[in-house]
Amino acid sequence: MKCPYCNNNDTKVVDSRPVEDGLATRRRRECNQCHKRFTTFEKIENSLLVVVKKNGTRESFDKNKIINGIMKACQKTNVTYEDVQKIADNIERGLNNTMEKEIQSTMIGRLIMDELRKIDQVAYVRFASVYQEFKSVDTFIDEINKLMDPKKKKK
Repeated sequence: MKCPYCNNNDTKVVDSRPVEDGLATRRRRECNQCHKRFTTFEKIENSLLVVVKKNGTRESFDKNKIINGIMKACQKTNVTYEDVQKIADNIERGLNNTMEKEIQSTMIGRLIMDELRKIDQVAYVRFASVYQEFKSVDTFIDEINKLMDPKKKKK
């Protein structure tokens, strides 16, 4: 690994530890010439995922779009950024595990809704209202009733 300070090619690993639930490795390195330390990360390279949008256009998968969408839905709730990050990581991992090169945006939306339903019902309804393009108050009521039905059965 080349030293970012002096461009020397001779560096050594001083410390190594797993990060991101064991999906990556953080390494502290030291340059043998200038003796400065720096950090590198090693992680599995996932294949490039392409998202097929509702209108048929295609774009590269961007986990940040998932995070931003979930964050908007979770405003003023008890959902933490760590929770949002975990959801986005789980979805990305699941999509990579499908071994598909192209993923429908509708599938990603459903996965996000499934995760939000488990952790915060308000965030779920907010996300669903945008994702499913609610057109009326009746649509909100229908979705809320769907959320409430399982609870009535448990009582």
